[in-house]
Amino acid sequence: MHKHLEKIRVFFSALGARLRKKTKAPAETPASNEPVTTPRKSKKKVDRFTVISWGVTLLIVAALLISTWIYKDTRSSQVTLQPQPTAESGSGTVPLIGGPHISEDGGGGEFIIRDLQLKTLIPERPRSKPIIYRVSRGDAMLSIAENFKIDTETILFANNDLDDNPHNIKPGTELTIPPVDGIYYKWKDGDTFESVAEKFDANPEDIIDFIGNNIDLTNPQVLAGALVMVPGGTRELRNWAQDLQTAGRGANTGTGGSNATNICGGGPVASGFGWPANSHNISGNGYSPSHLGLDIQANEGDPVYAAGAGIVTMAQGGWNYGYGNVVQIDHGNGYVTVYAHLSSYNVSVCMPVGQGTVIGAAGNTGNSFGAHLHFEVRIGGSNVNPYQIVQ
Repeated sequence: MHKHLEKIRVFFSALGARLRKKTKAPAETPASNEPVTTPRKSKKKVDRFTVISWGVTLLIVAALLISTWIYKDTRSSQVTLQPQPTAESGSGTVPLIGGPHISEDGGGGEFIIRDLQLKTLIPERPRSKPIIYRVSRGDAMLSIAENFKIDTETILFANNDLDDNPHNIKPGTELTIPPVDGIYYKWKDGDTFESVAEKFDANPEDIIDFIGNNIDLTNPQVLAGALVMVPGGTRELRNWAQDLQTAGRGANTGTGGSNATNICGGGPVASGFGWPANSHNISGNGYSPSHLGLDIQANEGDPVYAAGAGIVTMAQGGWNYGYGNVVQIDHGNGYVTVYAHLSSYNVSVCMPVGQGTVIGAAGNTGNSFGAHLHFEVRIGGSNVNPYQIVQ
């Protein structure tokens, strides 16, 4: 080892001696013999630290932007878990909808994604105050009542200018629509809840409890002159059908009762009744205490048929208490049928007809707006529901 170190020392000593021989001192040159030189252009050194720092800064900013974008994209794809109903006692586990199903061992399972509901469903609240409805073309009392979920009689009770006649509504008529079935009553001195309820066949507790009456339940009372709603209240309506007397074929036929007129003798007797028009649809008002017939859909000029065999006891044009052009047929078995608002008729009094005979054409005469057939069935002079008689 010592020999090797000695060899290395000798090598470096010889190398140093050689280098010293090659190094010579520069020869001195007089200033007059020096070559002409020009000043060197100074080179601006590049600050490597500045370049490196800016580069690192740009890399950091780029990394932050990329990481932010990735984070937001990941968050938007996650599903928000909705609160789930708890299971009732003894019903077992309730499966989760809208989130992962977690099993007892902590494992996950499939889940159903629930669509986002942007519209809040607010339950419809019952009205406590009346509203005003403007009648438009094509409206009928029945359709208006059905739209507001009340009876036609309630609308007639609240609108005295209709005079209890549903045919008195016209386009542009403004109707008061009560919030519930019943009748409005102007309170008078001496009235009690019991007396008012008895007058309109109603329940006194319903008057007190109805929120629209604003009655203090701890001290229920109403001041004279106040307008209160009597829920379920009713009264007799004017029977407009009585204005058009029942025309019977004779006093001994059992038709028409005390209002019958002995204008014709015997004739065919109906064994059954059929529908008087091509359409079986109701276009206006159905049968009710306020409308003692059916308004059957029919266009202007559509044929009108005799519902059964019998004798024509009325064929008359004009206003006729709002019936317009009207035909009556006595069927000889106690029944009389009425056909109103006709545009024309082609039968005459005491003329025998069979079931299905064309007796006229549908129209819009009398107290009517919009062509249709008003059809009534009477027995003993009193109206009955045609649906119970006509097939």
